[in-house]
Amino acid sequence: MKRTPRTRAVLAGGLAVAALGTLVAGVGVAQADEEDHRQVRAGAKDQRRGKATEREIAGLFDRWNAALRSGDPERVTDLYAEDAVLLPTASPRIRTDHAEIADYFAHFLQKKPRGEKIRTEINILDADSAIDAGLYRLHLTDPKTGVTKPVDARYTYVYEKRDGRWLIVNHHSSVLPV
Repeated sequence: MKRTPRTRAVLAGGLAVAALGTLVAGVGVAQADEEDHRQVRAGAKDQRRGKATEREIAGLFDRWNAALRSGDPERVTDLYAEDAVLLPTASPRIRTDHAEIADYFAHFLQKKPRGEKIRTEINILDADSAIDAGLYRLHLTDPKTGVTKPVDARYTYVYEKRDGRWLIVNHHSSVLPV
């Protein structure tokens, strides 16, 4: 092929476009890597500043579930703030103080509940507050028959850190509509 000035210009242009594409792709990958590193550093920085992480908030459900499995209503109630509001799964009454919340769990725990998250959405509001909302399955055992049945429900936990301890300030749970 004869290399005329026009052919050389087209080849040079093509090489320039290819080189530019490689450069842009490399910059994009480097920017993506840098963004990943920036997010990791930000998460570590948030933890040092005392800001909650999604993992920490998700772990609060595990703490609540372990308290349920203990069978001790006071252990469960201690996870709620003194001024907490509970809209429970298995009762039409709104519970607004520790005595009412403890009363609910004294009856509910007779069903030997065990929670299992199906889907969760966590929002960190600030260093001292977060929301965990989603779907869970409660496995409940009938105290008379011993038969365990799953109950799918929606939930919302609103947490506040008070005196360095995460407490539930609002908990809503309702059976999932069919």
